[in-house]
Amino acid sequence: MKCIYPNWPAPRNIRALTTTRLHGVSEVPYKSMNLANHVGDDEAAVMANRQLICQREALPQMPVWLNQIHSTDVVDISNVRTSRQPFNADASYTNTMKTVCAVLTADCLPVLFCSLSGDEVAASHAGWRGLCGGILENTIKHFHCDPSQIMAWLGPAIGAQVFEVGIEVKQQFELYDPDASSAFQLINPHEQKYLADLYLLAKQRLNRLGISQIYGGEYCTYQQNDLFFSYRREKKTGRIASMIWIE
Repeated sequence: MKCIYPNWPAPRNIRALTTTRLHGVSEVPYKSMNLANHVGDDEAAVMANRQLICQREALPQMPVWLNQIHSTDVVDISNVRTSRQPFNADASYTNTMKTVCAVLTADCLPVLFCSLSGDEVAASHAGWRGLCGGILENTIKHFHCDPSQIMAWLGPAIGAQVFEVGIEVKQQFELYDPDASSAFQLINPHEQKYLADLYLLAKQRLNRLGISQIYGGEYCTYQQNDLFFSYRREKKTGRIASMIWIE
């Protein structure tokens, strides 16, 4: 497996994929398809990996890479020049053909969006901070169509069986939505530790926005170490990329 392709009923002119850690040129501990140049990997290896993905997947151009800072900022890349990269943002949107939105992850949740009419796409990096703060909501604000006319795909992220957080994370989500409590399972009453379900938390937010066509959410980056990088598991590691564009 070189890449994962969303199993969703997107329009035929929409292309989307998530890379795995396989079939690149980076050395340990970034072995081998690391696409991030901010994690300590050799820059030449990262550039080679990016070129490999462009060639293998017939990307129309190099993705517009972001300098992700766990914010809720979204950039419209519809008319940008690639020389202006990277942008300080955690999501990108476009309604321009052949412009590739991309986010890098290694446990955080990548969310890809497209309009049912196939003329708008976006990619969001939703770690728990960004998800709680409103990165998905801010991404949807860029779409011209009604949220009911948007579908979403949840890419590989850390799974609900292993994503341990403290009570402060649970409380922050509950301040926004009391129903978020259903996404947390108490595992250590003494230390007030919980297992958090990022996929469910994202679905709840999307549902509240009026988005009902939600797909994906079946992977775990922490447990599936043969396919994915995991910051929580390895600390010093690479990043996969989730991309979407209009053909």
